[in-house]
Amino acid sequence: MLSVDLEFHRGEFALSAAASFGAGVTGICGASGSGKSTLLALIAGLLRPSKGYVRFDERTLADVESRVFVPPWDRHFGVTFQEGLLFPHLTVRDNLLYGYQQLPPSQRRFELPTVLDLLEIGALVERRPAQLSGGERQRVALGRALLYSPRLLLLDEPLSSLDDRLKQQILPFLKRVKEETKLPMIYVSHAQSEVDYLADAVLLMDRGRLTAEGSAQVTPLRPGLRSRP
Repeated sequence: MLSVDLEFHRGEFALSAAASFGAGVTGICGASGSGKSTLLALIAGLLRPSKGYVRFDERTLADVESRVFVPPWDRHFGVTFQEGLLFPHLTVRDNLLYGYQQLPPSQRRFELPTVLDLLEIGALVERRPAQLSGGERQRVALGRALLYSPRLLLLDEPLSSLDDRLKQQILPFLKRVKEETKLPMIYVSHAQSEVDYLADAVLLMDRGRLTAEGSAQVTPLRPGLRSRP
């Protein structure tokens, strides 16, 4: 479904990643600064690789040698970040529908009532982001990404800014999204416990290099990557 074989250089930092991702949730775990979020940005199209390619469902999204680069808005991936990044001047309802309203009806995979029920945020629709707790903002951000009907959901440290109590509230919602939507996801976190709870497959990022911890869902593409028995 998704395959990458790329390098990225910025200053003294160098990233090298080669893997093929299957269905379900793939977790990418590693210390802060190891390159996890950079890899996600390369997949999303927020950064351009220095070398190599990104492909999804047989479509080349980036290929340095062929000078191909599909911009992020044409990849149709959903992305959530650490802080949620909601529009502060819009209500929760308008935040949720921001991407949805830009889609033709034939491309809408999820509807607002379904997402409100899935994430239990129906009571929040008339509020603005400043009136939400950290956990509520993250649920709304996730709902907005789902209503965009993405082909792939990219979650970049979505719980890192929350305390343990809020994390314990959000993790079950993420698992419910996984089980009920069947969307392929890549979940980036430095917290091994979060990755173990959600992921069907795990990759490790260490100082800019991607290695496979193990699963039939993740296929290493280079000899340096290994799978756990």
